[in-house]
Amino acid sequence: MHGKPALTAATRNWFGQPPGLTVLFLTNMWEQFSYFGMRALLVYYMTRQLMLSQGQASFVYGAYTACAYFTPIVGGMIADRWLGKRRAVTLGATIMATGHFMMAFEPLFYVALATIALGNGLFLPSLPSQINDLYASGDPRRGWAYNVYYLGINIGGFLAPLICGTLGEIYGWHYGFGAAGIGMFVGLLIYLAGQRHLPPERSPQAGADESETVTGPADYRRTWLVLAAVGLCVTVFRGAYEQVGNTVALWADSGIDRRLGSLTIPMTWFQSLNPLLVMMLTPPLLSMWRRRAEHGRDTAPARRMMQGALIVAMAYALLAAVAWQAGSGKADWLWLVLFFALFTAGELFILPTGLGLFARLAPPRLGATTVAAWYLAIFAGSLGAGLVGTLWSRMGHGTYFALLAVIAVIAAVLLRLLDPAVRRVAEEHRTGGPTDA
Repeated sequence: MHGKPALTAATRNWFGQPPGLTVLFLTNMWEQFSYFGMRALLVYYMTRQLMLSQGQASFVYGAYTACAYFTPIVGGMIADRWLGKRRAVTLGATIMATGHFMMAFEPLFYVALATIALGNGLFLPSLPSQINDLYASGDPRRGWAYNVYYLGINIGGFLAPLICGTLGEIYGWHYGFGAAGIGMFVGLLIYLAGQRHLPPERSPQAGADESETVTGPADYRRTWLVLAAVGLCVTVFRGAYEQVGNTVALWADSGIDRRLGSLTIPMTWFQSLNPLLVMMLTPPLLSMWRRRAEHGRDTAPARRMMQGALIVAMAYALLAAVAWQAGSGKADWLWLVLFFALFTAGELFILPTGLGLFARLAPPRLGATTVAAWYLAIFAGSLGAGLVGTLWSRMGHGTYFALLAVIAVIAAVLLRLLDPAVRRVAEEHRTGGPTDA
């Protein structure tokens, strides 16, 4: 018997999935609205309002995003061992909402960033780690649940620059930051209102007293090693990926002709292209992957992630060619749209696949901790991206974008080399444990 309850296809469904997934989807959507809304303004606010240099602003941006993804390591362990996932989400969301509202006051800038990062540590690993608990072990819908969840991330990310970015550019930075705080508060209310649709959660203390599963902790050593290697590959990849909100945003301001007839496109609007394209590209990609799986031609996780890294490398190679061609002039904004189309396609191959891999291979009662380990890779990659961003002012824009393409290619090569090991560990989990010594 399975010790945890599950909402299966035979029970209630919303949009073909358990209703709890909708609750998690909407909670995450509004949390991402707050995060991306603040992020859309962050570099511009530092360089224009606080008058920080480009290099200093890029480093602060990278350090903040790194810390926001480091605190989940500790937060995941706290959720698994003491608080439980529900209380961790509630407390984390409350702290984050407070931090976002603090961003509206200039003297509290650094304190506000630290507060958001702390709340994120409890919230971020505890919300997606509840997805598996919504399904029975044989429910086929579980395989696509993380792509659906990832779609929620990007709906929030699409709305954020349009609302928070526009408010910040036209009415004042602090109005944009305040709107981000309201979004986080809405997400908290949705989560509290939807508690009845989530499966009952065992207390961490009770779980610790129960008997161990057949596969003991030592049997997961190989799993942890493989996940650590995947995390290293993602760390390298994010050194290039995270530039979208950093140096690519700066180039959208200084290197792109944003005129559309008599209008000028707000620079923050380009950051809505990525989540908009996620919403447009996710359904056809899921359909393609489902058809391939039905015909026995499903792509292994590490190889799919490799493909994504190569597509992102192509996107940055395109920007390098455009920047070289433009020289000291400005490139047409349509090139940036094409860049985001390629970039987003690559992202959908690598990031939801990686998150799903970490969640599926999580040892018993360590769901939040294992998902937090995924965010450790994002932490390290974001910190590296901040350092890479400091090179923006030291080299030509075309050369810089070519460097980002090379970084993405390196990640792709590492993932390709790791593919056999990932396949082996995934097979061991399907068969109930290691098949060899």
